[in-house]
Amino acid sequence: MKILEDRIKQDGRVLGEDVLKVDNFLNHQVDPELMQALGEEFARLFADEKVDKVLTVESSGIAPAVFAALALHVPMVFARKKKSITLSAESYVADVYSFTKQETNHVMIDKRFLHEGERVLLIDDFLANGQAVTGLMEIAEAAQAEVIGVGIVVEKTFQKGRAMLDDQGVHVESLARIAAFENGQVVFAD
Repeated sequence: MKILEDRIKQDGRVLGEDVLKVDNFLNHQVDPELMQALGEEFARLFADEKVDKVLTVESSGIAPAVFAALALHVPMVFARKKKSITLSAESYVADVYSFTKQETNHVMIDKRFLHEGERVLLIDDFLANGQAVTGLMEIAEAAQAEVIGVGIVVEKTFQKGRAMLDDQGVHVESLARIAAFENGQVVFAD
């Protein structure tokens, strides 16, 4: 998606050999017009899938997921990383390791918001090693919901997440695919 690639070139910052910082428009400060365009693109890519719900993990996946849900006219549910007193004791739970934060979170979705037979689209900001997506897939499986696809804002093709999902036959659509970081610059995959 050219608009996203252009924004990454303009505002993204490469840190080291494997981290792209996009806090200017995606995961700290959010550009709502860009998120709306991303959501519309996800809706177009998954238009034939009869999506019932969009799922993501807090917090960086929320903005693109809510705009995808808006464009699809379905609810969006996010997996919480911390249990609050308002969260039902009846929750689906999975462990998700964060590459950038170097920690494992127990993510959870209240059982009232995910049901057997629902067709769910998973949305996340990054696909690197596939941990967040795997956690959401485990939650969907526990709920007996069907994962119809995964929408990713930025995929790092040089990490193992996509290969793992391809091996499982998961339909993945990434809006920007990065092949490498070279000399502090992003190299996009063809």
